Amino acid sequence: MRYHRGMAAEQGIRLRERTRRAVRTELISIGMGLFASNGYDETTVEQIATTAGMSKRSFFRYFASKEDLVLGNVEAVGRQLAQALAARPDDEPPWLAMRHAFDLLVSLNDADPRRALVLLRMLRDTPSLKARRLEKQLRWQELLTPHLSRGSVAGGNDPRPRAIAAAALACLDAAQEAWVASDGTVALSRLLDMTMKAVGPL
Repeated sequence: MRYHRGMAAEQGIRLRERTRRAVRTELISIGMGLFASNGYDETTVEQIATTAGMSKRSFFRYFASKEDLVLGNVEAVGRQLAQALAARPDDEPPWLAMRHAFDLLVSLNDADPRRALVLLRMLRDTPSLKARRLEKQLRWQELLTPHLSRGSVAGGNDPRPRAIAAAALACLDAAQEAWVASDGTVALSRLLDMTMKAVGPL
């Protein structure tokens, strides 16, 4: 009986966590839509909460601020990118594996270019977001490095996986900057190929 109660409690926790993630995802989607329509500075937490059908107080149960809503999306994408890299074949060269993993970001951009442009411009032009974006990108580097260490005989003492992750993210930044500068008219995949081929063979 105690076993079944424990299972029920665990299932309840999982359900609450799934519900929480679903609400966070919905708030991110609503927020990004409002930012795209009205601008980042002009959009308030209250507007996001009202559009989502909740109170401002309820909003703060999911995000500490408007900035956290934007950066929550960045962090989630970083985790997805690490999963995409982990799924690459073990015998694939690390630099090529990184380029293929970046196809996830290409597909996200292609699915909603307008939203992607809004997000990247916000991250570039909003001082409070720009500083914290750098922190998040360091977190991306931490997430990616272990998956680039597979097969390394030096283990944790090998600096190359971290260097590859940092260089690949720098190439991504350069490609995204060029993509925004082109107003999304040049394919991000092409720009990624250009920046990454400038550093190493693909």
